[in-house]
Amino acid sequence: MTTLSMSQRRKVTDLLEALIDQTKAEILVEPYRRASGFWFGGGNLVEDEQGTLWLCGRYRNFGDSRTGLEAGERGLECALFQSRDGGRTFVKRRSWSKQDLSTPEARVLSIEGSSLHRRSDGVWELFVSTEKERVYPPPVQEYLKPGCGVWSIDVFRGPSPLELDPATLSPALVEENDPGHIHVKDPVVYDALDGSTHVAFCSHPYCWSCANTGLAVRRGPDEPFSVVTQQMVPRGATWDVASTRVTCCFRLPRLGVFATGPQASVLLYDGLECVRQHDENRRGVARPRGYSCEEISGAMAGFGDDANAFERLSDLFPLFTSPWGTGASRYADVLVTEQGLVASWEQSQDDLSQPLVGTRMPLDEVERLLS
Repeated sequence: MTTLSMSQRRKVTDLLEALIDQTKAEILVEPYRRASGFWFGGGNLVEDEQGTLWLCGRYRNFGDSRTGLEAGERGLECALFQSRDGGRTFVKRRSWSKQDLSTPEARVLSIEGSSLHRRSDGVWELFVSTEKERVYPPPVQEYLKPGCGVWSIDVFRGPSPLELDPATLSPALVEENDPGHIHVKDPVVYDALDGSTHVAFCSHPYCWSCANTGLAVRRGPDEPFSVVTQQMVPRGATWDVASTRVTCCFRLPRLGVFATGPQASVLLYDGLECVRQHDENRRGVARPRGYSCEEISGAMAGFGDDANAFERLSDLFPLFTSPWGTGASRYADVLVTEQGLVASWEQSQDDLSQPLVGTRMPLDEVERLLS
């Protein structure tokens, strides 16, 4: 197994900290209100053959996932944006409501993470996680809270981003029998080095006490996804002990100390110490402590596609926290283009909203940081 050298580890960390710069980030997409519980994000960026950038994500309004729709609208809408200026500005082009993503068999109660993917044959896919009206399996059936459902991931397709057709909606990942991983959501879709398609997904148990990242693989474009592991990477030991949710996998450009040798990759992930917010000792060291919907984030790096062999770059502390609000910095995504890197993430503000923010880094700066 090839491991990162100390120099490579330091340079990847320097690159990420310069790219996901909390104070230099610009707001890309505003939530519907600047108030607590209002967010936009949870998606990714894809570049088409003409150099246009496409961004997906979900609008979330105030709500409480523990009580279903009784305490607010929650995940409201999945949306698609377009940028013709390299990620400086985005224009909304399509959107899909909870009703649009519902089926006669299951009404959608909430929308969460999504992932846009362009297949090698030119077909575009949009993977969307939704909470649907379903029941828990025995022996935990009675533990499903009134007004709540079960999360799963669907996919719909089209010949272009603007022609994505919800009439093609079909299940991509559904868990029906395992109470320990019953909720499946927040897909991260990327092409593996061997040509297969990987989906990293977040799973929660019936009791919502923690979260894992699982991995499903599709060998051919028309084959189903098969879950190969429920723990693609281990949960952390400190600030990320309750959840390690992968939000992005990207290949490092072959520059600097990575110019030769095997292909290096980076996983960005969200972490939290506890699903519920911790009470801090007033005389202790104050720090952001991630909790559900207010996660903070870190990274792993390694060679190839075996994420279990990747090294954590954020063992004891997160790499990314917002200087405002709750400190939440989550759902980070990085797109590699011929011009450089484009990063986006949800960032907590002083008003406790979470707009999507982003930065751009030209390729010569990437090379400087990796050299």
